[in-house]
Amino acid sequence: MNDAKIFVSDDVSESGLEPLRAAGFAVEKRTGLKGAELFEAVRNCEGLIVRSETKVTAELLEAAGSLRAIGRAGVGVDNIDVVSATQRGIVVMNAPDGNTMTTAEHTLALLLSLARRVPQGNASLRGGRWERKKFVGVELRGKTLGIVGLGRIGRVVASRARGFEMRVVAFDPFVAPEQLRDTGIELAPLEEVCARADFITVHAPLTAETRGIVGARELALMKPGVRVINCARGGLVDERALGAAIREGRVAGAALDVFEEEPPPADHPLLALEEVIVTPHLGASTREAQEGVAVIVAEQMRDYFLTGEVRGAVNVPAVGEQELKTLQPYLRLAERLGRFHAQLVDEAVREVEVEYAGEVAEMDAAPVTRAFLAGLLRGMSARVNVVNALLIAAERGIAVTDSFKRGVGVAGALTPAISTRVLTGGGEHTVAGALFGQQADGRITEIDGFRIEAIPSGNMLVTRSSDVPGVIGRVGTCLGEHGVNISRFHLGRRERGGEAMAVIETDAPLGEDTLFALRSFPEVISARRIHLEA
Repeated sequence: MNDAKIFVSDDVSESGLEPLRAAGFAVEKRTGLKGAELFEAVRNCEGLIVRSETKVTAELLEAAGSLRAIGRAGVGVDNIDVVSATQRGIVVMNAPDGNTMTTAEHTLALLLSLARRVPQGNASLRGGRWERKKFVGVELRGKTLGIVGLGRIGRVVASRARGFEMRVVAFDPFVAPEQLRDTGIELAPLEEVCARADFITVHAPLTAETRGIVGARELALMKPGVRVINCARGGLVDERALGAAIREGRVAGAALDVFEEEPPPADHPLLALEEVIVTPHLGASTREAQEGVAVIVAEQMRDYFLTGEVRGAVNVPAVGEQELKTLQPYLRLAERLGRFHAQLVDEAVREVEVEYAGEVAEMDAAPVTRAFLAGLLRGMSARVNVVNALLIAAERGIAVTDSFKRGVGVAGALTPAISTRVLTGGGEHTVAGALFGQQADGRITEIDGFRIEAIPSGNMLVTRSSDVPGVIGRVGTCLGEHGVNISRFHLGRRERGGEAMAVIETDAPLGEDTLFALRSFPEVISARRIHLEA
């Protein structure tokens, strides 16, 4: 797939894109496009790389009908409609570690500038004034730094702040106290962090829950003279409330690298306040970081298109190269079991159960479950794949559960692998599969309780019939009369004289007339054609 076209719509480092070009991908970079011009540019692209400028909306995704992957050269993906991308089966990747150090360092630069009023002193001196007494600052040593959001960047900031002999108290509902053992960081509720901090810095993603996380209520809880820093995302700090608190003298100052609207309007109230230090979203703006995030996302996209390896994705489980090699035969088998099921059922699917045994039960089987659902639901949506399969199942009210039989070994030459059960309004079907032989070829080993071994590939006829003499011969004769050649024949039964199942592999698909003739035999309970891609 190295002939895929990759479009770069933002100012991403040229050298960082080299992994894609070296692999033979067609990389086109045009920045500053808007509206119809941008829509046209992405129309036939398989990959899209952006920074924060391009807004990847549902409408843009609709226009980009061939898009398979979006790479964000940075951390935040709030400029990407991830839900719409997932619905369309598009992988969204980011570079979560690429900006960590540079954003943390910029936070510390603003922290020091805010404490010592460096920009104000610089502007005063350049204006011909020598105002030493006007710009008396405060020391960091002995002060308390409150951190809202203790992810990668927040932890680096905390570590560096400890080097300045600051106390660090943090709020993050997703971090357990034991994770911070020996770090010198104290966890506390948001209200307590606000009340204790001399400086507060925000390092959270922008979501519906975190928007305005430092607002009027939180600012009112802070001690007089507190200083606020935001190098994360505009909207985390309520700018209107912050301005009011500074004008009232309750907040001594603020340092902002990000704004709700970027660039902020020239008459933005905060820009008029001398106590406020601002920079134009420079948190990730170092040569090292710009090249680093570009290389990371370019390599992730290259590997995804070439091998299927998923790294840095925000909407699908990560699968490394070695893990992918091990999982690959299970992924193929699961997808074919799903396709087989899809052609067995006649009613809407209500519930899906997947059970794993053997080697795969000891691994993270989430990608395998997704592969099974992608096969099962492919007929419901033209773009269903492993990215959106769980979402599509949820939208249709299909309950999905998986279970594991760990410690189960090899049974003879057949390694137990995947057992699936699909429930509809009128009944259920079960299909099991395993890997057979050193080449790890997939086999169907059970269908609706009948032990049977068949290769899940090509054209098949599945019949259930009375287990009486002559049925196999009549079925074979009927196929011959209709010009259908049998390549393999597999037979299974539960008990002698009961029901029997046959899975007949054929060289060509069966027509309706052939199925009608087979179903007319009194001994044949059901006859169903199945087609699985080779």
